[in-house]
Amino acid sequence: MADFSHDFDDLLDANRAFAEDFDLGGFDGRANAGIGLITCMDSRIDPLRMLGLEHGDAKIFRNPGARVTPQALEALVLGVHLLNVQRILVVPHTRCAMASASEAELRAKVGESAGTDASWASFGVVTDQLDQLRQDVAKVRTHPLIGERAKVAGFLYDVDSGLLTRHV
Repeated sequence: MADFSHDFDDLLDANRAFAEDFDLGGFDGRANAGIGLITCMDSRIDPLRMLGLEHGDAKIFRNPGARVTPQALEALVLGVHLLNVQRILVVPHTRCAMASASEAELRAKVGESAGTDASWASFGVVTDQLDQLRQDVAKVRTHPLIGERAKVAGFLYDVDSGLLTRHV
């Protein structure tokens, strides 16, 4: 049996260094700036910095393609009612893999990588980012537990310039 006990040592070492001068404790968990953000899991996105925010300012939900899924809506409802979220941004980005490949292509790539059939998997591919953004913002705006309780807008983040452009 393989020994995986040291696979995360570099991260644990970094965490210990982080904790040595940790000064973020005592926070109540609310969104101090009143921001809720749905964005992609893409590592080129630094959610807080791109909005000029700091630790504790926002509730952030990330998934492939920045989709407003049932889980994202659940997070937003909790944010609006319990965690001070007053403004919601839905922010997909340029050059997103979820908008540049078909469902069949992703299934084939994942299946090849996994060495097993992935034709049954769903990845939520987006064929028209701006149309999907409009639909996703509408899902939030019309949700019976969110509705008028928060301002909602849709933006596209440019991973090459760092700029947000409002589309909805």
